Amino acid sequence: MLFGENSKCESAQIWLMIMTEKVDPIKLHKDANALMETGKYVEARDLFDKAAEFYYKGQNYFGSAEMNYKAGECSAHLKEYQKAVEFFLKSADISLAKGFERYGISALENTKENQKALGNIKEVEELSKKIDALNKKQQEPEDESSFSVFS
Repeated sequence: MLFGENSKCESAQIWLMIMTEKVDPIKLHKDANALMETGKYVEARDLFDKAAEFYYKGQNYFGSAEMNYKAGECSAHLKEYQKAVEFFLKSADISLAKGFERYGISALENTKENQKALGNIKEVEELSKKIDALNKKQQEPEDESSFSVFS
């Protein structure tokens, strides 16, 4: 009985079984790349998605952002533009939150292209503004530090 009176307890047991299973996100990553190279985009996307989750749980945020990005690429190849948007946005969110601005901007640019394919003009305009603001911020010189070894 999965959803009975003890469903919280059973859910915890299932979660524990999943977490104790030995999963190698690097192997998932490599397998997904191989599938993508052979044009098996659905299978690759699913593995990239799993790898992204495991990388994130292991606090490998760049790895997670990269896997979400790759899953977005697979979805775009499949012309599943809404899924692509979701994966690219995940990648952008993680990237920008963790200081990987260039990667985040690239993910937003891909999000914009997929929104264009969906015909979502308003979203495309909003993304363009956000990308422009991020690019402008990247070009600004950093404030001079008041620290000096000669002081």
